Amino acid sequence: MSEDEELEALRRKRLMELQQQMLQEQQRAEAQRRIELQKQILIRRILTPKARQRLANLKIVRPEFASQLEIQLIQIAQQGKISLPITDDQLKEILSRLQRARREIRIRRL
Repeated sequence: MSEDEELEALRRKRLMELQQQMLQEQQRAEAQRRIELQKQILIRRILTPKARQRLANLKIVRPEFASQLEIQLIQIAQQGKISLPITDDQLKEILSRLQRARREIRIRRL
């Protein structure tokens, strides 16, 4: 093999690797999109429109917290621990309980 042929073979190999990586990334993105879509469908069943709006507002301010809250709401709904649909007032109560639990941070100075 000449140097040009070797170089061309390396280029083809690298191109194939990049294509594989892109394909894997697209598959991961598609799987993530499907999961998010399923989560939103469940949230629509679990929350009233007013409660969904509150959750959407929370998602703007604290996206990580809102995402964790969505997962918790789905879990408690699937376990049957709360009556459905969850109203805005019930969601407020859940949020206030979470806030109270979060505020119990103690700082000790020596």
